[in-house]
Amino acid sequence: MSELSIEEAKKPLIPKSIIAVTAILLTVVGIYVCGTLLNFVLKTKFDSIQPVEPTQITAQYRDRQLKCLARNIYFEAGTEPFEGKVAVAQVTINRAEVRGFPDDLCQVVYQKNVIYERVVCQFSWYCDREASARVIHTGVYDESMEVAKKVLLEGFRLPSLTQALYYHADYVNPGWKRERITKIGRHIFYK
Repeated sequence: MSELSIEEAKKPLIPKSIIAVTAILLTVVGIYVCGTLLNFVLKTKFDSIQPVEPTQITAQYRDRQLKCLARNIYFEAGTEPFEGKVAVAQVTINRAEVRGFPDDLCQVVYQKNVIYERVVCQFSWYCDREASARVIHTGVYDESMEVAKKVLLEGFRLPSLTQALYYHADYVNPGWKRERITKIGRHIFYK
């Protein structure tokens, strides 16, 4: 047997071209595997997402609700402090969210019932001033609109009134047998 010379021993066993081709193939296979895994993860993730149904609420509908709510605040609690305005708005919204009342804010505000052949409005200003119910004090109305936005759009609520559905002025005694919650300003609130 002959011994290898030093120069022959320094020669690589695998040619450089084969190493280069192998490196390129391994890189391509790695990219393919990563792409396949990424595609699998994304597909699995997106398949588990439930599509969001488009809502029926439009900008015009929301604007109409804001105006109805602001008018109700203005005529029912225009001279009340901030909390009193919020309380009236909150009762209006609470009614729209429970059975027994319309589910539209404007329908809640303008709801009329006939009791013993007499028309009764849910909010007295609507029956008392139906023909002349127009905004006179624009500053008070603007504040009522800001409260309406805060309550309807931002979800601002008074924690004590989450179940309030009724109220009356403190100078009136309707003889209700409802559970009293609190008094805010000149209004007494009930479940």
